[in-house]
Amino acid sequence: MLPPVDWSCPWYDAVRPAAQSAGATHADADVIGTFSARAAVLGLVNHAGLPIRFVPQAALPEGAAYEEHIGATGCVPTRDNLHDFFNGLVWLSFPLVKRELNALQAAQIARDGIRAERGPARDAATLFDENAALLVVRDNAEGAALADALRNHRWREAFVERAAMFGAQAQVWLFGHALMEKLIAPYKAITAHTLVVAAPAAYFALPRGEQQAWIDAHVAERLRGAGLRKADFTPLPVLGIPGWWAAQDDAFYDDTTVFRPRRNASTLEKP
Repeated sequence: MLPPVDWSCPWYDAVRPAAQSAGATHADADVIGTFSARAAVLGLVNHAGLPIRFVPQAALPEGAAYEEHIGATGCVPTRDNLHDFFNGLVWLSFPLVKRELNALQAAQIARDGIRAERGPARDAATLFDENAALLVVRDNAEGAALADALRNHRWREAFVERAAMFGAQAQVWLFGHALMEKLIAPYKAITAHTLVVAAPAAYFALPRGEQQAWIDAHVAERLRGAGLRKADFTPLPVLGIPGWWAAQDDAFYDDTTVFRPRRNASTLEKP
């Protein structure tokens, strides 16, 4: 049995509908079976057009790379743990983005082979896959100002002075499955590698499910066209998002061990 998930937490908003649709919100769910059935209903395929199926970890051949195997077979090796549980939910929630990430990773492995260190493109894709959040902001001056405040670590401006923007003109959607796993037991320093996505005004009037579909298509197209670099990310302490934590008082945001001033070196913790 998997540890219980508190589905009322806002950081699980992005994958809660997929968990409900797959019947996987209870701790004793048959993750591989239910996820594979849901993937079939949705018609999910990898970049080669092969159906996405979830299989036991033992199905991964010895010496084969995980990403390469998914690209070659459509089969996603899955262990009985929260890490892979959330990975499966992200496949069901953002299938186009996951497909593009896998295509990028598989192409890099085909070109370079399996090396002790990932190249820059694989490194960025892995960070995205494991630890990303998507900050969707309205494509206007206010949205750009919020994104700029976050990129430059003006935390109080972003989270306090501009708090009213969240929901109406800005949303945070978690994507990284390791990030979701860490938030089972939330602590203040949890920080996402965040990709800023500018959306038209009409986006914010869409129903939640249509917003998610727009994000999936838009980010997938962006990855397909421009690829991904580590420089594309900005750090985001996720419990600083307005309404995501109970104790968001002055002392909370004054904690410079979490809400650090900008500097040249990365302030992100490893996923």
